[in-house]
Amino acid sequence: MSSLPQLVDDYLAGVQTLRQAVAGMSREQLLARPVPGKWSTLEVVCHLADFEPILADRMKRVIAEDRPALLGADETRFAAALAYHQREIAEELAVVEETRRQLARILRTLSPDVLGRVGVHNQAGPRTLEQLLTGAVRHIPHHVQFIYEKRQALGLSSQ
Repeated sequence: MSSLPQLVDDYLAGVQTLRQAVAGMSREQLLARPVPGKWSTLEVVCHLADFEPILADRMKRVIAEDRPALLGADETRFAAALAYHQREIAEELAVVEETRRQLARILRTLSPDVLGRVGVHNQAGPRTLEQLLTGAVRHIPHHVQFIYEKRQALGLSSQ
């Protein structure tokens, strides 16, 4: 079992990881699709901003309820329907940051045994809070690698 304080620290660190990945990019660069068949950087950030509240809601339900139902979400449908290219990077980053800060404050009040609490995902089956939190910790780094791929394709530094 992972340490709850370390997981919370890693969860919060994702915000800075994401901010660093998009630092210095112009609106044109954020909208560009330099890698064929892949989302733009803004689309990646919008995806993260859309899913942060979903991931946080799942964790809150597991903390507060007994074996709650956890619903999946279709990232492709979200991207197609939720005006990703009309959205503003600063607002999207703020959603990610504030969602994580709020949940981190909640998580810091809990005892480590809460990591074993379970919710039942409609697609993935039973998931512990530890699994959900670990997945959330990994979500930003997973997508940031694609942002750096786009930066490289655009001839931008990796900082």
